[in-house]
Amino acid sequence: MTALRSALFVALFYLWSVLVAVGCTPLLFGPPGPILGMFRVWSWGIRALLGICGIRVEVRGLEHLPAGAALVAPKHQCMLDVFAQFGVLPGSAFVMKKELMWIPWFGWYATRAGSIVIKREDQAAALKKLVREAKVRFAEGRQVVIFPEGTRTAPGAPGAYKPGIAALYREIDVPVHPVATNSGVHWPAHGFVRKPGTIVFEFLEPIPPGLKRAEFMRLLKERIETASEKLLAE
Repeated sequence: MTALRSALFVALFYLWSVLVAVGCTPLLFGPPGPILGMFRVWSWGIRALLGICGIRVEVRGLEHLPAGAALVAPKHQCMLDVFAQFGVLPGSAFVMKKELMWIPWFGWYATRAGSIVIKREDQAAALKKLVREAKVRFAEGRQVVIFPEGTRTAPGAPGAYKPGIAALYREIDVPVHPVATNSGVHWPAHGFVRKPGTIVFEFLEPIPPGLKRAEFMRLLKERIETASEKLLAE
């Protein structure tokens, strides 16, 4: 039964995504605001469809949800970690690898919405571009979302935190909002089976600007990993 429900969800997920993407094509010729609104509706639709699999999505720590310029650093276990941020953040701008821009419609929308696209293999040049464009987004009062691990990790596996977020933190004067999750338990990184239960995204106490690099990275990893482990134990 779980496999059948998962297959139905996957089919409806892609149908919903295509309908939204193609139906909203005219938004590509306008300002970013309506595209962010479209992403929000798309995210809410995905959360509703997860009910087919017996999955509920809960967002905790709303008192820590940023309203203006901020750096958001979520734990990354599955694709839903991206979609969920669209649904709760008022003005998200994602840091994305260039390969994702080749996806029809999604890449176009991401570009128009102000996503920060980097080529990770460029290293130093990519970091400079990241900092430069993030400052523009912060000046617009938006939330730059960067997954500090750089890629998905299995639930319970220690993440390898990359230097990109440390470079951003050093160059900016905005708080960093860590986000913990248990999403990979119910939406595995590989395969189509979605397991019933409650997916939690928990916004944690923000880290203020001005800390030394080593202290910032230690605190960021400690908060995300500790809170994520607690969610896994629920």
